[in-house]
Amino acid sequence: FSPALVHAIAVLIIACPCALGLATPAALMVGVGVGAQRGVLIKNAASLERARRVDVVVLDKTGTLTSGIPTVTEVLPLEGWESDRLLALAAAVERRSEHPLGQAVVEAAQAKGLASLEAEGFEYKPGLGVTAQVGGAPVAAGSAVLLSTLGVPVDELQAAAGRLSNPGQTQIFVAVDGRPAGLLAVADTLRPGASEAVAELRGLGISVVMLTGDAVSAARSMAAQAGVERFVAGVRPADKAAHIESLQREGRTVAMAGDGINDAPALALADVSIAMGGGTDVAMEAADITLVRPDLRLVPLAIALSGATLRKIRQNLFWAFVYNVVGIPLAALGLLTPMFAAAAMAFSSVSVVSNSLLLKRFRGDSTG
Repeated sequence: FSPALVHAIAVLIIACPCALGLATPAALMVGVGVGAQRGVLIKNAASLERARRVDVVVLDKTGTLTSGIPTVTEVLPLEGWESDRLLALAAAVERRSEHPLGQAVVEAAQAKGLASLEAEGFEYKPGLGVTAQVGGAPVAAGSAVLLSTLGVPVDELQAAAGRLSNPGQTQIFVAVDGRPAGLLAVADTLRPGASEAVAELRGLGISVVMLTGDAVSAARSMAAQAGVERFVAGVRPADKAAHIESLQREGRTVAMAGDGINDAPALALADVSIAMGGGTDVAMEAADITLVRPDLRLVPLAIALSGATLRKIRQNLFWAFVYNVVGIPLAALGLLTPMFAAAAMAFSSVSVVSNSLLLKRFRGDSTG
């Protein structure tokens, strides 16, 4: 009885599942901590786990791929209009807009010291532009689609757009009292590190798609600068979620990165949602991952960190099972005393924790 009891005690000790219980949470805690140190705030463990399966990243253009601080570079009035008058009218209707392009128009008018005109009946058309009454006359500023829906002919404006020094700039068409008045060209610069982030994502085998409400020419120019091969232009904010759904129907695991209120529905729908640092509170609330800094290079880092963390979990589980699979038969045969069984059990837990802590050496590339 005594030898059998000793063997039974050794079996119970060596079979203690401490290492198995530590394998996953230890790696996850270290992974989340490493992400926070690098500027990546991960909301929960499920988000970290899903990130490793991402095979396409969708990027909003304005404020995400670009700095979101555009400037007016050219003002082209049509015949019968002066550039200052055109800019002042556009600034009047854009004054209540929160869109970065609208704010760029207002700042350009202020920089030239143009008189501030009062606008009434302001109305924002998501993804299209704005309309208002200025001095009793209806004024519209936005895309060619907006003017067309208002019955304003855009042929003359589109011809004028061909005279821009850089056709890839975003164009704001202006109509006054139902007639075309001119256009403004607005340029937004690529966010520092954006092209490197796109290259890193492609190095991880992940496709990159850019969504923008801009015209095709402006979208193509920005996509070329960033190294994005696939883009969709003329996308209204309400349609972004539809594009996410379309990719998911193709069997893709989609990550979406955005910064604005308009991005929130698409962020909520994506498999992994990423909010840019400095973006709106609504976007951050809807996101699984928040980037502390507005640096797109943190997106591939977060995905690579997810893969490295999952690899550590698998390694931990492997070693935890090896100790039990090898140790239990030895203890049952009397080849392990309870003292050695206790030491082996403790060592298995220590090895799992130590292996998890090796994540602190995570470099941030595709190899972890």
